[in-house]
Amino acid sequence: MSDCIFCKIAAGEIPATVVFENDDVIAFEDLNPQAPVHVLVVPKAHHANILDGVSAAELAAVVEAIGEVARAKGLSERGFRVIANTGADAGQTVEHLHFHVLGGTTLGEGLIP
Repeated sequence: MSDCIFCKIAAGEIPATVVFENDDVIAFEDLNPQAPVHVLVVPKAHHANILDGVSAAELAAVVEAIGEVARAKGLSERGFRVIANTGADAGQTVEHLHFHVLGGTTLGEGLIP
């Protein structure tokens, strides 16, 4: 999608601090972090949200990338949170499926990006 900021990041048109990347997924630092570690994991194929025709293979690639991010950021031992907002009422501000990986501190119930 030509006007999608996450598509542009995935295509290398907009710079980002990339934590992990493969053919299917890109993971990069959130510009407005809600925790000491806040990484967005984004499938490169454009899907507006989790309900928009995402395949099992695409979700598997995302889960694998989340594991890579957790290990790279030192979160795998202490724990981390993964959130995917769907729709405006849930707080989704970019209409491209993405997963927030948050950690680096004890996360309270109120911490929802």
